[in-house]
Amino acid sequence: MDEEDIRKLPARERLEKCGSMLKNSKDESLRWDAVWLAGEIAETSDQNDPIFNEVANLMVWVLEHDDNGVVKHEAAFQIAARNMRKKIPDLVKSVLNDKSGLVKHEALEALGLMRAFEVEEMISKELSNENPDVRQTASFVLKRFARLKNIKTEYKPYNIL
Repeated sequence: MDEEDIRKLPARERLEKCGSMLKNSKDESLRWDAVWLAGEIAETSDQNDPIFNEVANLMVWVLEHDDNGVVKHEAAFQIAARNMRKKIPDLVKSVLNDKSGLVKHEALEALGLMRAFEVEEMISKELSNENPDVRQTASFVLKRFARLKNIKTEYKPYNIL
């Protein structure tokens, strides 16, 4: 996954390298690696650190511009795993507009992981999505929401990693 030793680069250089790979590589497996390696930067950054927001913006760039559902799936996962709550509207956009059922599924799951209760109504509408995987994920997230509403704890990314 890191045959170029990208993890050894300082965070800023690492993010630039990952961004370049995401925007220029034709190899979706390399782009997937770049999403993961960039996400790790956010894991070790405070949410108020500008680089955290740059990583979050890169994940959204992937959701909006990559042509591979698996790569976009990983970007949606990273948004949830690093608790990038400001990107909830971008996940909603993916649920509503992406052509890939895989991406819609992961965006829904990410919303569930982040306890995005504020978009519960939109998620409910996905119960009638034509894709059975999207319907099943929407149902799962709504059941999870119902259960979690009774638990007064805040979502912490380290609980899933």
